[in-house]
Amino acid sequence: MQHHTQKTLMEVRNLKVHFTIKPDNAWPWQKGHALKAVDGVDLTIYEGETLGVVGESGCGKSTLARALLRLVPITEGNVVWLGQDLTDLDKKQMRDKRQELQMIFQDPLASLDPRMTVGDIIAEPLVTFHPELSKDEVKSAVRQMMDRVGLLPNVINRYPHEFSGGQCQRIGIARALILKPKLIVCDEPVSALDVSIQAQVVNLLKELQTEMNLSLVFIAHDLSVVKHISDRVLVMYLGNPVELASKRSLYAQPQHPYTKALMSAVPVPDPRIERSKSIQLLAGDLPSPINPPSGCVFRTRCPHANDTCAAQKPVLSAFSNEHQVACSRLAELS
Repeated sequence: MQHHTQKTLMEVRNLKVHFTIKPDNAWPWQKGHALKAVDGVDLTIYEGETLGVVGESGCGKSTLARALLRLVPITEGNVVWLGQDLTDLDKKQMRDKRQELQMIFQDPLASLDPRMTVGDIIAEPLVTFHPELSKDEVKSAVRQMMDRVGLLPNVINRYPHEFSGGQCQRIGIARALILKPKLIVCDEPVSALDVSIQAQVVNLLKELQTEMNLSLVFIAHDLSVVKHISDRVLVMYLGNPVELASKRSLYAQPQHPYTKALMSAVPVPDPRIERSKSIQLLAGDLPSPINPPSGCVFRTRCPHANDTCAAQKPVLSAFSNEHQVACSRLAELS
């Protein structure tokens, strides 16, 4: 496997994020229910690689993204960045770390301050972290970054509402990259954009990654977008990792019944293949993360579930040297 020679940037161990949910009419002394948004994720992120994270809405992808950068409180587990446990840092120390860890958000317009010009938005991280820079130095860095992400220099004094979604996302990318971070978490950065623009933004991210040796965590619910950009892919279901593999291995031979169902729903551009392929529909609805099924969380929708699946929670275990699957019945089914 190629990435064992690469430097490890981030190690995530048994990460859990649980929120307490109370009904609006609850008494103050009533206990709330735990909503298990992320329920035990182990990951390693290597230098210069892209890890794709996929799963349907509500599977905990965005919560995982925010937990990696400590934007939501972590209930249990550790996020270790370059040997330092982020869960131990106070607010100020964490703020200093944000130079190395940045995020690109799903809704390009909502993540930009409408009262600030494009130049000020992109300059803000520089002004915050490098107060020693002169106005001219900041402006020159901002212009270079704008040029790099494909924004014309004459729009520097315009406001976000004057731009299209794709241009707003380029502004968001410029803002995230201006500090030259090592890791960028992309939380569904293209799902709000037209398909033609999606490809441009994904290609831009790939170019910038090669140029700046960035690592990306790329979150999406669209498997074809993830295939285009990722080196490895993590498939999540109801806050739990169900499959983690190299892109090549995952798309060639998905092992988990959930991954297979997701793959079968991806349209194929050839009409003959599209008509003849069998779509594996999942039975039932996504269970509530407040009351997930016992054992394997996928068992209520899995065609192969049996009593073992209800009794024990499967953990990711090696299927091959670049492929891990969380399924108690994998040996029988593969």
